[in-house]
Amino acid sequence: MPEGRATSGAVVVTGASRGIGAAVAVELEARGFGVWSLSRSGDAPAGRSMRCDVTDEAALRGAFAAIADGGPIGALVSNAGVHASAPSRKLATAEYERIMALNATAVMTGAREIHPHLVRAGGGTIVNMGSFFDRMAVPYNLAYCASKAAVGAMTRCLEAEWAADGIRVINVAPGYVETALNREFLAREDMRRYIESRVPLKRAGRPEEVARLVAALLAEDIPYLTGETIYLDASHAIAH
Repeated sequence: MPEGRATSGAVVVTGASRGIGAAVAVELEARGFGVWSLSRSGDAPAGRSMRCDVTDEAALRGAFAAIADGGPIGALVSNAGVHASAPSRKLATAEYERIMALNATAVMTGAREIHPHLVRAGGGTIVNMGSFFDRMAVPYNLAYCASKAAVGAMTRCLEAEWAADGIRVINVAPGYVETALNREFLAREDMRRYIESRVPLKRAGRPEEVARLVAALLAEDIPYLTGETIYLDASHAIAH
């Protein structure tokens, strides 16, 4: 992609049926991007929807190929993920592997399978959805923290390999973001007190705030901004 040119071609968003992924799809569509929304359910509030389990490599490869048949792909937002917690001494290997499969392995396979399409389009952008948990010590979250740390490492490695192909790879790492899935948890008195004491803004983030950052990264093609993890946590992880 020529320097200074904003993302062109379709933007593929995974995990776009709800939460942050849905907000990203809505924001991108509102800004005029051509959006393809992938999810296991096949439902999404914006863009053209497609059913796809991103842990199924063949299904993911087929989805990208089908989208590319209709025109070039300019970007991938790897948002699909899962959170689960358990005491580490009781963490089953199968549960650890389930979390890693969706949060980390699928990010790798998504990047690998989108690569030839981005190269064919002359370059593009991959935005991975990480978490500020990648640098925090969080009890009962070994698998989740490990998976998100892996996303940051993969982002750096992919950038080092694919910069010559004109592909930017960026990791967006939100803090606590309120969605329908965690609203009751964040509304608990202990969590409310914790957030008010630790987050300078004294509130959780909103999906729309993450979506605006992702959209800005795609709207403004800044070649030198690549390989980085951008934390969107209101300085929660570093505030004292």
